[in-house]
Amino acid sequence: MKEEKVILAYSGGLDTSVILKWLSNKGYDVICYVADVGQKEDFEAIREKALKTGASKVYIEDLKEEFVMDYIYPALRGNAIYEGRYLLGTSLARPVIAKRQIEIAAIEGSNKVAHGSTGKGNDQVRFEFAFYALNPEIEVISPWKDPGFLAEFKGRSDMIAYAQKYAIPVKASIEKSYSEDDNLMHISHEAGILEDPEFRPYEDIFSKTVHPKYAPDEETILEIEFKDGFPIRVANQSEGVEKTDSLELFMYLNEIGGKNGVGRVDMVENRFVGIKSRGVYESPGATILWAAHRDLEGIAMDKEVMHIRDMLTPKFSELIYNGFWFSPEMDFLMYAFEKSQEKIDGTVYLSIYKGNVNIIGRKSPVSLYDQELSSMDVEGNYNAVDCKGFIKINAIRLKAHNIVLKKKMPYKWRKKEDTHETVAED
Repeated sequence: MKEEKVILAYSGGLDTSVILKWLSNKGYDVICYVADVGQKEDFEAIREKALKTGASKVYIEDLKEEFVMDYIYPALRGNAIYEGRYLLGTSLARPVIAKRQIEIAAIEGSNKVAHGSTGKGNDQVRFEFAFYALNPEIEVISPWKDPGFLAEFKGRSDMIAYAQKYAIPVKASIEKSYSEDDNLMHISHEAGILEDPEFRPYEDIFSKTVHPKYAPDEETILEIEFKDGFPIRVANQSEGVEKTDSLELFMYLNEIGGKNGVGRVDMVENRFVGIKSRGVYESPGATILWAAHRDLEGIAMDKEVMHIRDMLTPKFSELIYNGFWFSPEMDFLMYAFEKSQEKIDGTVYLSIYKGNVNIIGRKSPVSLYDQELSSMDVEGNYNAVDCKGFIKINAIRLKAHNIVLKKKMPYKWRKKEDTHETVAED
């Protein structure tokens, strides 16, 4: 009888299948846990493979709705975007996966969890930070940081040989020369041939979006309605389709964005562990929602609240990317964003066309926009003469700054008469 239970985050791929057998051979009772966060997989086939490879039990957990409501939408309300480009699809999936893994460990009476993330990537950090935050007493088994495992498996060929030895079915090693992470929010492509930052990805690498040049030569007009910063309705004016269920709404925007070539990002980013990494991302639905939500804030959010929130957004995005979802600083930011999203209500109108998301209008029942006050043709409740004092008061420090600069200037400046060039003299 096997001694200790360990809950393994299992995908059915080469790495986690080898890890499953490796843990089993070490005497662990391995319980596999498969998180359904919207990736395209045959989950029953994965269950069968896990059991044949040595798992005593397999949990397949549907986390799609929780992923959308408790992770994607809260990130959207804070306008999370890492290094100005990445919408954090992989980063946001990790805490929801880790949370359920800790819950399963408690159900099974186990104090051990395992994952297959490598020692060079961000995911090891994201998973393990979440594990320790949710259960400080948990023991984490991370084979890719285990000296014994690393000595046995020096490369992919060693893993394939191990799989063949124990009759673990694996896909051909040359099927894809890069790695992918797929979920409801996005799919990422990295490593292998994509490690060359000059290499242009082949078109067949992309799976959620068409190339914009192959997208329909007609715009799709959408209206997206928000309540307290949460999307609650999407309507396709071009096709007469409407979605109000949170999960269905997000999936529908993925469909619209995908067929219109929206949401491709190719970038070199900074990993938490200090390594630069090239990633190619497809986030069609999230790209549309991010643009719509940010635009609505322009009409419904107070200026100073917006500016303070915008200062917090880069830190918020960094915390998500680095795996600090379950942290005191994240709690603090979430409370701040919750306050900022009160009355972010209204509808945004968008044109989706050949990779572009263009805002074409917006309305809000709590709009802070006063058309008469803003108009250049109507005076409204505004006295332009008041600006004289406003400008003079705010210019005081600028005048003082100029005086200080003149006192500290190390050179006297004169015009060189013959060439009209400015030169310095001691």
